[in-house]
Amino acid sequence: MEMTVGLFLLLFTLAFACEFIDSSLGMGYGTILTPVLLILGFEPLVVIPAVLLSQALGGFTASIFHNRFENVSFTKDSRDTRIVLIISGFGLIATILASLIAIHLPKVAVKTYIGVLVLTMGIVVIMNRPFKFSWRKMIGIGVISAFNKGLSGGGFGPVVTGGQVLAGQDHKAAIGATTLAEVPICICGFLTYLIGRTVAEIDHPVLSMPFADFLQHMLSPKMFQWELFLALTAGAILVGPFGAFATRSLKTESMPRILGSLIIALGAWTLARTWL
Repeated sequence: MEMTVGLFLLLFTLAFACEFIDSSLGMGYGTILTPVLLILGFEPLVVIPAVLLSQALGGFTASIFHNRFENVSFTKDSRDTRIVLIISGFGLIATILASLIAIHLPKVAVKTYIGVLVLTMGIVVIMNRPFKFSWRKMIGIGVISAFNKGLSGGGFGPVVTGGQVLAGQDHKAAIGATTLAEVPICICGFLTYLIGRTVAEIDHPVLSMPFADFLQHMLSPKMFQWELFLALTAGAILVGPFGAFATRSLKTESMPRILGSLIIALGAWTLARTWL
C-alpha cells in the first residue's frame, strides 16, 4: 500500500488518538488501532509488528510522564515498580507458553473467553467494591493478562488495569503501571513475530546464512513497513505527556466509572467482532 502524505498524517492522527486513550486509561491502543488499519487496507502481517513496536515506544514515553506527574512511582523499591516487574516477568513466560497453546485452540473459543473475561471484569470495576491488595493477586493478573496476549494478541491492557484495581491498587497507579508493563511484552512480541516469520520464509538453513542477509530479509518492506511504523510511532510518542496529564486530572471518585465503562466496551467489542 503506497504511503502518501495524506495517509501518513491520517495514521499519525489515529495513533495519537489511540495512544491518548491507552496512556490515560491504561488500555485501547492495539484493540482499537489494529482493526482500523485493517479496514484502511493494510495487510495484517504488516500491521502487527508496526503496532507492537510503536505501542512499546509510546508506552515507554507515557510511563515517564506518569511518573513525573506522580500518577505512579517508579522508584527502585516502590510497590509500583515491583508490580511492573511481576507483571512483565510472569507475562513474558506466559506469552510464550500461550503462543504454543494457541496453535491447537479454535480462535473463536479464545476470543470468546477473552471477551467474557474482560466484560465481567469491567462490571466488577464499575461496581467499585473495595479490595485488599495482595501480591498473589498481582502474580495471577500478570499470568492471565499475558496468557491472553499470547493466545490472541489482545486482552492485556483491560485485564492488567482492571485486575490491579480489583487487587486493591490505586486507579491512577494501575494505569501508569500497565503502561510500562506492556513495553517489554510488546517488544518481545515484535521480535518473536519478525524472527519467527523470517525463519519460516527462508527455504535454506538459517544458521549458515550471512547475518546481514537475515537482517535484510527481516526488515524488508514485505516484513516491516517503515513508513507505517514512523507514522504510528510519531503519534504515539508525542501524545505521551497529554495522556499522563489527563490521568492526573481525572477525579479519583470518577475513575471506577470511567475505567469500568471502557473495559466493558472493549469486552463487548471483542465479543461482537468474534460472533457478528
